[in-house]
Amino acid sequence: MAKPVVVIVGRPNVGKSTLFNRMVGHSVAIVEDVPGVTRDLNYRDAEWEGKGFVAVDTGGFYPKHDDNIFTQIKEQAIFAIDEADAIVHMFDGKEGLNPFDSDLAEILRSSGKPVLWVVNKVDSDKRQDRAYDFYSLGLDEVMTVSATTGYNFDEFMDSLAALLPESEPEETDYPKVAIVGRPNVGKSTMVNSLLGKKRLLVSPVPGTTRDAIDTVCTYYGRKYLLIDTAGIRRKDRKGYSIERFAMVRTLRAIERADVAVVLMDASAGLVTEDQKIAGLVHDYGKSALFVLNKWDLVDDPEKRYKKLTEKIAREMWFLPDSSVLTTSGVEKKRITKLYPHIDELMKERRKRIPTAELNKFLSFISIPPYKGRNVKLFYITQYRTEPPGFAIFTNRPDGVKDNHVRHIVSRLRESFGFKGTPVRIRIRGR
Repeated sequence: MAKPVVVIVGRPNVGKSTLFNRMVGHSVAIVEDVPGVTRDLNYRDAEWEGKGFVAVDTGGFYPKHDDNIFTQIKEQAIFAIDEADAIVHMFDGKEGLNPFDSDLAEILRSSGKPVLWVVNKVDSDKRQDRAYDFYSLGLDEVMTVSATTGYNFDEFMDSLAALLPESEPEETDYPKVAIVGRPNVGKSTMVNSLLGKKRLLVSPVPGTTRDAIDTVCTYYGRKYLLIDTAGIRRKDRKGYSIERFAMVRTLRAIERADVAVVLMDASAGLVTEDQKIAGLVHDYGKSALFVLNKWDLVDDPEKRYKKLTEKIAREMWFLPDSSVLTTSGVEKKRITKLYPHIDELMKERRKRIPTAELNKFLSFISIPPYKGRNVKLFYITQYRTEPPGFAIFTNRPDGVKDNHVRHIVSRLRESFGFKGTPVRIRIRGR
């Protein structure tokens, strides 16, 4: 199940980004870094007292500074109401109550979403009076905090964690497939084409995540859960730039999936955002299938295919040997070819290698000496699948560097496959 989402809103300069940075500073890194592919700083995994969530800072989503502030605040509110499991509305304790605070509070309060009302820039008990004005908004409880110094931060996080729903695992025996990609690459057309096939039997899935459009498809007797990007079939609200928040919705879809179909516009070519989305797929340990859509618009297909596949191999190097398909969602060409590839990816991500074979493999791996001492690799074991994860035990964990780990992953792929699927390596002391 996707982690709960916490959205921080408020007018400009109230300290949203400072609080966001303090919140995510307590998170535990769950994935290795992929050089050249960094997550957008506006949303990050966070954790408090064992409860994980995704924190979103709307401060980074502002349009140009000359845009109307009320429009900005309204867009924040709409986004938070649509996407958040809990909302943090921040006020400026130094400046005091502002008419825009009242406007935003009214929108949020009428939404029915759980909201934590927080007055920032209160750094001691002596300044608690800065919160009094905000009770005039009709709020039952107002918290005080200093995002800069950390005053009352633990109390704030305890209150926030209490608002978050308990996440339960999604029970399905069939692959969960997210259709993801940047705006206007043809995601909705692709999903509608898949669902429009006569051989596909479609039924709605009850109790699915808010705003996600999930559908169970049956293709030649095999079931697949399609996760369409949230709100993809819904018209944009007036004044609400859905593209600005598309990556947060993409993150939620990827997190719930087993396989991500990364849709790209073949007529436009690869762009940085395609690489960023592929990086999220890798970060969250999901298998990737790259699909070059709008192939009907491509001139000289053979030359174009060679160029794009070479670029995918170069820029998506962290997901090596991933399959690349060409499709046309509009003309419904080669659409159902996705399913055999999804089956193959599921087989790869669920693969378990016997320990005896792994240790035979490890006997051929050597690490250079570190600080004058030999680095011995004692044994290796597979501790997980989906994605495959391996633990290697050594006398010098500090002597096994990132480049050594990448080499081991490459050799594992040569020996055992894991096509299109991230591989995790943990280095442990004896």
